[in-house]
Amino acid sequence: MLSSAWLIPIVPLGTFVINIFFGKRLKGASAYISILAIGFGFFYSLGILFRVFGGERLDASLLWVPLAGEMRLGVGLLIDELAAVMLLVVTSVSLMVQIYSVGYMHGDIRYSRFYAYLSLFSAAMLGLVLANSYALLFVCWELVGLTSYLLIGFWFEKKEAANAGQKAFITTKLGDIGMFIGILVLLANVGSLGFKEVFHFAEAGEMSVGLITVASLLLFCGAVGKSAQFPLHVWLPDAMEGPTPVSALIHAATMVAAGVYLVARSFPLFALSPAALEVVATIGIITAFLAASIALVQNDIKRILAYSTISQLGFMMTALGVGGYTAGIFHLFTHAFFKALLFLGAGSMIHAAHINDIRQMGGLFKKMPITGWTFLLACLSIAGVPPLAGFWSKDEIFLEALRTGHTVILVVGLLTACMTAFYMFRLFFITFTGIYRGDHPIHESPWVMTLPLALLGFMAVFAGLPGSPLMGNGFHHFVHFEECGVEPSGMVMALSILAGLVGIFLAWLLYYRQAWDPRKLIKAAPGAYRFLLNKWYFDEVYQAGVVRPVLGLSRVLDWIDLRGVDGGVNGVAWVAVLISKIKRLFDIYIVDGLVNLSGAFFMALGKVGRKFQTGLVQNYALVLLFGVVILVLAKLFLGG
Repeated sequence: MLSSAWLIPIVPLGTFVINIFFGKRLKGASAYISILAIGFGFFYSLGILFRVFGGERLDASLLWVPLAGEMRLGVGLLIDELAAVMLLVVTSVSLMVQIYSVGYMHGDIRYSRFYAYLSLFSAAMLGLVLANSYALLFVCWELVGLTSYLLIGFWFEKKEAANAGQKAFITTKLGDIGMFIGILVLLANVGSLGFKEVFHFAEAGEMSVGLITVASLLLFCGAVGKSAQFPLHVWLPDAMEGPTPVSALIHAATMVAAGVYLVARSFPLFALSPAALEVVATIGIITAFLAASIALVQNDIKRILAYSTISQLGFMMTALGVGGYTAGIFHLFTHAFFKALLFLGAGSMIHAAHINDIRQMGGLFKKMPITGWTFLLACLSIAGVPPLAGFWSKDEIFLEALRTGHTVILVVGLLTACMTAFYMFRLFFITFTGIYRGDHPIHESPWVMTLPLALLGFMAVFAGLPGSPLMGNGFHHFVHFEECGVEPSGMVMALSILAGLVGIFLAWLLYYRQAWDPRKLIKAAPGAYRFLLNKWYFDEVYQAGVVRPVLGLSRVLDWIDLRGVDGGVNGVAWVAVLISKIKRLFDIYIVDGLVNLSGAFFMALGKVGRKFQTGLVQNYALVLLFGVVILVLAKLFLGG
């Protein structure tokens, strides 16, 4: 079964081809073909999970490409505990998103193309998970980036969507450049890009710690781009211009999860470099805090969730950076379900209210009870309220920070958890309680949309139990890398719960009980409010420090190209044409003119001479006589 796991990405790849070429003829059937394909992948992944749980593993190279010298590029499958977990996450969330999209995208003019792109997106991510080398991983990595560009800009007739797709593609490519250089560093030193060979080479001491640090940090550049970590986080909020199911897939199980997966897969390399781990932890906690602070004041429902995703990804990176391999993977696992639920719930609300601004919603709970209850479960889970999934995974991150002596990270993490609970329940109370402030009639979404919400709601509650102390930290023992979790700490658990409850309580006071008017708080600190509302002015800084200088340089280079390079070439061509014209005139009027003149002269002379050629003997005799007379006269007068 494990040796045929290549079917998991290949089948959705096949449905991509079918929908691209025959989608218009298939019409609505294109959705069901894609759903069946990813459904096959889900059940196959379940089977693989049970096999791996039973002790089976696979690391097989299907193709070896020889390079210069001893270098080899392998393309094959790697199925271990990490791959088994990720396969389940990707296929389950993708399945829910594709079922949900049947209702959400109904009537779209590019319906079959949408499902083709979803299939390709899932296939690329699944191929990335199954890759046993950096070579194949990078190919799938770039395919994930391409497909995200196509899906973010799916409604490309909107300028905002087209720009968002370009921004995501270009920003992530900055990180990919570093990652590619890191892969080349490994290839040059190891001679292979297979995970097993690279990790064995490093663990055997064949690479210096400095070289391992450089290679690890270069690989991390790719993760910074794909997982929207500081300072390359700016593309993810703009990616909300794509259809909401796409946002759910990107944020929960595919593109942004790829960066965390890369660091987790490369953890044997990172573990050999304390400096690299410190960088990962520092970037992670900065990202978590920064994004959470921005989410506090946003009013677009999808942007709030986007910054929430960035913050949670920061938590995952922090966990990996402090050495908590299982904690990071565990949070990735639980986050996939409650974040997919949040985005699909937001899509249900947008589908009903036809607006993204939470200030124009309100009172939705009465009209949309299924969406309301499931969204509440997701909010409680991400806020870290026990015994929901988010509590167990986030608590593990705080425990790892405490165990490794990262006190500052622990304090900032708790503050960020408090902010997370606040902005999520700010969102919940504004949209689901009070009175409806919109104009469009509200109704619950169809069952094809609410069924995935219910299933994901179940996972948002119970997905964390396998990794909890209640079940002996089974998740950690399954995916462990050296460490298998840490002993629970009553103090950390209490602080984690308190942070979430304080955030919920403050949101309840401000937006449900309305004990204070939030507008007065804004007036009390207008500078701080503008600072957060403008997202710490990162876009403005990049615009002023990167975009405008690059555009200015491009204009200078364009002028040099047009006036200098092209102008020089055109000038040389103009001179050549002028010389050719002069030569043409010289040829026509001098060379040809002299030839034609001599020809005309002799032609005229011939015409005159022709008069003397009459053919009459008497004329010739007369001329002869005339000549004789002239000779005689000359003799007489001239003498001689």
